[in-house]
Amino acid sequence: MATGTLAPAVAPRAARGSEARRHRARQGVLGWLFSAPYLVFVAVIFAFPLGFAVYMSAHDYFFTAPGVNVDRPFVGMRNYVQALTDPAVRRSFYNVLVFLVINVSLTVVLSLVLATLLNQVLHAKAFLRVSFYLPYLTSSVALVGVWLFLFSGTGLVNQLLGPLAPTPSWLVNEQLAMPSIALYVTWKGLGFYILLYLAALQNVGKELYEAAATDGASRWQAFWNVTVPGVRSATVLVLLLATITGANLFTEPYLLTGGGGPNGASTSPVLIMYQQGIQQGKPGYAAAIGVVLVILTLGIAFLQNWLGRERD
Repeated sequence: MATGTLAPAVAPRAARGSEARRHRARQGVLGWLFSAPYLVFVAVIFAFPLGFAVYMSAHDYFFTAPGVNVDRPFVGMRNYVQALTDPAVRRSFYNVLVFLVINVSLTVVLSLVLATLLNQVLHAKAFLRVSFYLPYLTSSVALVGVWLFLFSGTGLVNQLLGPLAPTPSWLVNEQLAMPSIALYVTWKGLGFYILLYLAALQNVGKELYEAAATDGASRWQAFWNVTVPGVRSATVLVLLLATITGANLFTEPYLLTGGGGPNGASTSPVLIMYQQGIQQGKPGYAAAIGVVLVILTLGIAFLQNWLGRERD
């Protein structure tokens, strides 16, 4: 009796479960199909070059003319040991760490504050946003000329500072060269991060600010307790992008300080890779430096992402 009454109810449930599984399978196939172009892009642009860099770093690799086959002996971890014990390489990693501390901190704080102010502007919004974004679009070579004019020994900044100007000047001073580059990169890229925060601020409800004002919160309290938590996901994105971009620092020290001067105070790992791999013909050694840089950058990025999720 019980079996006869349960059987009709079990069959529809089983059929619904089977249909749901088929539906999920179809969705999975469609998801892979839509993702395939991007996956191919990632494989070609990122995965293959990274894998090839790992291969190069484990061999005594050097470039040859197309079609020429030469022996490239396996050297194991020799290139990594040489990179990690080279004082110039270690200093380049220290330099980029100094750069990241200054650049990432200033980028997050200034872009959030400026985006908050721009979001409250009633007039000339478009003009102000374009003004901040323009340096990001302008060629680095052109902007470097302006920066050299401002911060050279006889530049405008030193003339304004007078006796307070540093000696040696900013970009030829071992203590100030990398902070000066960090300030330049922060200024140049600020407009991009401001736009990211402006987009995030559109999702922060005005009723939250009205509730804060009703409770007697000051502007600073509303900013700290409403704006900052409301754009936390954007902050994580800004941290990740600024860190990854800063870790690949090359153009600025190459142009501003003549290739990492003074005395290697502004060299970066990517600049060392260029010097070793292209100028001195040691691509295997340069690849080892690059792999170490990728590992450290990914570690920092994952840590930032994890901390962001934990706060959420």
